[in-house]
Formats: sequence, C-alpha cells, structure tokens
Amino acid sequence: MTRRSPNLIPKDASLLITKIPALGGATGIQKLEGGLTNTNYRVDTPNGPCFMRVSDNSANLLGINRKFEKINTERAHQAGVGPAVIDFLPAEKVLVIEWINARTLHAEDFKSQPGLLIEIAAALRKLHSGPKFEGEFNFPKVRTRYLETVLQNGFYLPEGYLTLQPLVIALEKKLAANPEETVPCNNDLLAENFMQDGNKIWIIDYEYAAQNEPSFEIGNLASESVLSDGELAKLCDAYWQNHLPSKIARAMAWSMIARFGWVMWASIQEAASSIDFDFRSWGQKKWDSVLPELTGDRYIKVLNALNQY
Repeated sequence: MTRRSPNLIPKDASLLITKIPALGGATGIQKLEGGLTNTNYRVDTPNGPCFMRVSDNSANLLGINRKFEKINTERAHQAGVGPAVIDFLPAEKVLVIEWINARTLHAEDFKSQPGLLIEIAAALRKLHSGPKFEGEFNFPKVRTRYLETVLQNGFYLPEGYLTLQPLVIALEKKLAANPEETVPCNNDLLAENFMQDGNKIWIIDYEYAAQNEPSFEIGNLASESVLSDGELAKLCDAYWQNHLPSKIARAMAWSMIARFGWVMWASIQEAASSIDFDFRSWGQKKWDSVLPELTGDRYIKVLNALNQY
C-alpha cells in the first residue's frame, strides 16, 4: 500500500502482532514509508499479507477518533472503495486491514494520465453514496480548534496568520449560508490515499472520515494535489455529471480554507508528534501557497463567484 522501508522493526510492533489472531504465524514484518500520524507495517502471514497501522499519540490533539476510523473504514469497504478491516485494538490504537495489491497514486499522475480524474470522480461518487459515516467533519470548526490549540500552547504561527483569518471566515460564512447535504467523506484526500489496481480506484486512510459536504472533499483534493483550475473544473464536472460554475467556485473556496487550516495541523504535529518528519516545511508550503491567493485577485474572484449563487 506504500513503499517499504529497510528500517528495523521495534520490538513493540512484534508484541502487538501476538495480540492479533489473524496475524498469528506471521512470517515477516516490514516497516513502510509514509504516514504522518501513524507508523505503518506490512505483516506477511500464511494467508497472505496484511496492513497494520499504529497511531501516534499526537492524534489526541488533532481530534482523531480511532473508533470512528475503524467503523468508517468498514463502511467505505461496504461502499466498494475501501479495504476490509481485519482487526482493531482500541487500547493499543492499532488497526489491521487487508493488503491491497495496487499502485499508490501521486499528484503527478493526475497530470500524466488522461482520464484519471474521471476515474477519481467516479470513486468519490461511490464513496459518497455509500453507508453514512460516524461523526461530522465541519472544517471551519476543526480549523478553529487547531488554531486554539496552537495559541494556547505557543506553537509556531506564521507571521500575518491571524490578520488574514477574517478573509477565511468570510468565505466560510458564505459557504455556510447555502450548505450542501453532507455525505460520507474521507476528508484527507492527498493523491497517495488513492490506489489503482487496473480495474478500480481504491480510497484508503479514513482517520479523518466523517459526514461532510462533497465540495470540501473535491476542494481539499485539488489543494493537496495542486490541481490547476482546468483540472479542478474537469474533476467537478465529472463528479457532478454537469458543468456547474457554482460548484467549481465552491471547491475553489474550500481549497483556500483547507490550506489555511492545515497550516495549524502542521504546527501541532511539529510540536507533538514522535514521527520523524519536517512538519514545519510541510505547513510552510501550504502557507506559501494560500497567502498570495488570500491577498490577491483570486480571493476576490472566488468570493464574487460565490455571491452569484
């Protein structure tokens, strides 16, 4: 599901395996690269490989509900786009799911593979029409909570961040005045959370999954994969099965709001996570991307477009 790493496996990972019947008789354990809130492993068993993720304690500050993650992963599987859950150890924060023999996608694939965004849109429609998810992911509330955590703890805050917050709030209020019906959303769709096996597109990683409006899903996906306006329009048209400028504008607004909010996610992770990753640089890229949009013509363009609908 992700690339393998030659890193040594901690003893505690081997101990966890002894608590999971499906992993009995494991013939090999390999730590995998990737995962900003989890440590991931491939566990080989006589019945085939499994994927095991062990959550980092920083998830508590991020508001991740691991019980909901397990339930929503099961429901995504029922919808036909997610892997099956094999076992779950809530006390140890361990989730074991089936291993998917598929290729992990990357942002550049959306540009190099004609038609891939059409397939992605179909997979999203499948997920969004599936069983209702537990929980609600209201990003303005999530964003505000992240900011409060940063301010209360003195975590890193980019210069000018609070000054620009009223612009983001104005977008959020405009969207809230005409909300979409919520659907089961992944809410964290970077390109690497899609996998392609030649027959279908899989969607993985449901730790932020909950009910949300589909335009957030699309806008956040566009943000994470740096889609051009043309690519975003193509994705929207394929998802809505129609060319709807109002939906494109809505996704653009969510893209800005998402990048602004995820900057605070990165600040929390930098201070609290035990995972070896440069969260400051990750968040800085989000900030450097959204700053010129919020202070330039794009913000006015998007706000005016929202005012038309």
